[in-house]
Amino acid sequence: MHSRFLDAFAVGDVFMTRAATFTESDIVDFALKYDPQPMHIDAHGAAAGPFGSLIASGFHTLSLSFRLWADLGLFATTNIAGPGLDEVRWQKPVLPGDTIRSHCTVVEVSPSRSKPDRGILKVAFDVRNQRDETVLTYTIIAMLRRKPESAE
Repeated sequence: MHSRFLDAFAVGDVFMTRAATFTESDIVDFALKYDPQPMHIDAHGAAAGPFGSLIASGFHTLSLSFRLWADLGLFATTNIAGPGLDEVRWQKPVLPGDTIRSHCTVVEVSPSRSKPDRGILKVAFDVRNQRDETVLTYTIIAMLRRKPESAE
């Protein structure tokens, strides 16, 4: 896909990302660097834990799901900044071998009143595994450029 200006998005637009699979080594490597809890780095200990298995860090799932979104290229050249994330909820654990895909829905398109060359885009993510179970939900907030002739 090609990069879009804010004006090319509409509330209700839905985008699907490609899928990506978590391997045990990916889970452990990420966790060793960023979230070294036993449930993410110790397969034997995790097997006796509440999930019965090693699980991916929620931050790993969030990072990979956003990477899949970025790969769409929808605002690769029009993004100004990412002011934040809202409503991050880890719904189900992601296990080694699980494959995720993001269902992304535009929930807000707001041109700026004070800076007409930009505006805010909010996109709700519903990240699902290969069984179509939601594992993560969150909303991104992106500040995007507006199409030059739209700026007044």
